[in-house]
Amino acid sequence: MSNYALEGLYAITDSVLMPDDNELLSRIEAALRGGTRIVQYRDKSDDANKRLRQANALIDLCAQFDVPLIINDDAQLAKDSGAAGVHLGQGDGQVDAARTLLGNNAIIGVTCHDSQELGLTAQQQGANYIAYGAFYASKTKPNAIPAPLDLLGRSKAQINLPTVAIGGITVDNAAQTLAAGADMLAVVHALLAAEDVEQQARRFSQLFSSDS
Repeated sequence: MSNYALEGLYAITDSVLMPDDNELLSRIEAALRGGTRIVQYRDKSDDANKRLRQANALIDLCAQFDVPLIINDDAQLAKDSGAAGVHLGQGDGQVDAARTLLGNNAIIGVTCHDSQELGLTAQQQGANYIAYGAFYASKTKPNAIPAPLDLLGRSKAQINLPTVAIGGITVDNAAQTLAAGADMLAVVHALLAAEDVEQQARRFSQLFSSDS
């Protein structure tokens, strides 16, 4: 089982927002300095060399802050880079196959959209956390299935897994999302497109400390 606490601000990279290595690493470092607790590397390109290079660089950076790097959708890249784990969409492979590939200590997260049933299935399959959303309009995934905020509380009553809320999360709606039952807030634009990423990460992170 992973040694990392699955809670707090969860930053997801964006290859359009951060098109080169320097931009990627500088923005993620700022987010980490501001208190980000989990980083997910998300790059849908076919450039395998770039993806492995960037994943390795992010792992080294995250290690300085004792924060896990999760790879989006690609268990093999997680294996090749030595990342802490993988985040699987509904069409991106099975939890058991990823577990076999990555081992018992890997963090495996699963996208469950607006469905508590998918959350239950993920728990039964041995996922370490589940992610619901989009709860608000999302720039990253404008066509995402909308999820009701009360799904978080209903899920908590039945599913004993740390839960990520994703989709249009901002500093303004973060507190109500945490109050509804989220353990982690996954943020792309509202964090990494900020003029001062470190300060923005602090604003999000302070909401977790006041929540506990």
